[in-house]
Amino acid sequence: MGTTDGDGKKQEMLNLLTSTQIVIHDALNKLGYNEEMYHLLAEPIRTFCVRIPVRMDDGSTKVFSGFRSQHNDAVGPTMGGVRFHPQINADEIKALSMWMSLKCGIADLPFGGGKGGIICNPRTMSFGELERLSRGYVRSISQIVGSVKDIPAPDMYTNSQIMAWMLDEYSSLRQNDSPGFITGKPLVLGGSEGREKAGAKGVTICIEEAAKKRGIQLKGARVIIQGFGNAGGYIAKFLHDSGAIIVGISDVYGAVYHPDGLDINYLLDRRDSFGTVTTLFEGAITNQELLERDCDILVPAAVSNQITAENAGSIKARIVVEAANGPTTLEATKILTERGILLVPDVLAGAGGVTVSYFEWVQNNQGYYWTEEEIAVKLRERLVKSFNDVYDLAESRNISMRLAAYMVGVRKMAEASLLRGWV
Repeated sequence: MGTTDGDGKKQEMLNLLTSTQIVIHDALNKLGYNEEMYHLLAEPIRTFCVRIPVRMDDGSTKVFSGFRSQHNDAVGPTMGGVRFHPQINADEIKALSMWMSLKCGIADLPFGGGKGGIICNPRTMSFGELERLSRGYVRSISQIVGSVKDIPAPDMYTNSQIMAWMLDEYSSLRQNDSPGFITGKPLVLGGSEGREKAGAKGVTICIEEAAKKRGIQLKGARVIIQGFGNAGGYIAKFLHDSGAIIVGISDVYGAVYHPDGLDINYLLDRRDSFGTVTTLFEGAITNQELLERDCDILVPAAVSNQITAENAGSIKARIVVEAANGPTTLEATKILTERGILLVPDVLAGAGGVTVSYFEWVQNNQGYYWTEEEIAVKLRERLVKSFNDVYDLAESRNISMRLAAYMVGVRKMAEASLLRGWV
């Protein structure tokens, strides 16, 4: 396994899979594991590529490519979302399944990481086409998923309705299996209170804890959120309700910034189903310009590789909390850490969704359901502990929060693999 040679441009070109492997390698080295353990964990144990024929509304048949990756099941079944997106590929799905393993380890969940996806553009597909695609995907992976094998969940451009279609299709194929086969379901089909907002709630908890560590009062703190979709919108709402001032938001078309704060309730009322809202405003700026505007807390909640070696030196926030997957490159992580900016990595900040998916799975298995208040308390307790585990390790070892998070995340998985005799 090669490491970076200090050339920033080379580092910036690394894809998500390679950059994930680099940090896992560093984390295992810090924990004292040998190269054999790295070679076991550097790739998923299984990655499936499937082809899904779908009858379109115009009568034609279109064949879609899909994936399901299972990183490591030494601790327990794998778990992770299914995303619909036109630009995903096998390497991205592999990397995301590895991140799910890390999130499960950080939150101390009895799972390994899984991830799935279909190359499609849901914006251009009808309701019926999405249903047929969802059912076709489940038929193609039904042999390798299940409540004690691999548990799917919502992800980018998938929601509780798509999970309901997938559950129904799976139930017709595997009639004796538990509704815990899939999470993120509607409540009436065995879903959990709090699941829809869990990802954003987890990010918000990490923001609150990071602010405490930096002596920042959340009430009155100026926050920029890049991305105003499901996660970004809920994060904005939670922080606004806590007294924070949201000074900037963005969507795929641009960004809006106002130093005195934005009317978040107005924006939430007017955004469309894909989180688009900036087209309502004149004088919008670019997403990249927004990242460099003045604020206390910056929350990248859009896409990967937004903070790079080129702009990391211009970030004015004191805290950066990654709500998106991989928004900060490894070279930028180094720059931000050296500048004293507290960077809360995606594998920690993004653990809320999988944690409540775990709660849903537990409730399905025991046939007893918790209230939204009970879910909120359990989520906060688990994520506050996870945050402090990572923060304390970073401080004691004088390393970045990202490396500390990977060390916490990989430790349980490596130990379980060792005890099983896999290495």
